[in-house]
Amino acid sequence: MDIGLILKVAGVGILVSAAAQILQKSGRDEQSTLVVIAGIIVVLIMLVGEIEKLFELVISVFGF
Repeated sequence: MDIGLILKVAGVGILVSAAAQILQKSGRDEQSTLVVIAGIIVVLIMLVGEIEKLFELVISVFGF
């Protein structure tokens, strides 16, 4: 795993948290919740490839 993936996840987190706070301050709580959920989905999609590599490594180590 490289540092680029960690920085991407951190960047998405910062952007999502800033957008959510701005929306909450303006009284749009429902949209703020949707922004947070969308951010979580984006991060999970970014991590799917790394999780796949992890499972392949575990399978190769234990010989399943």
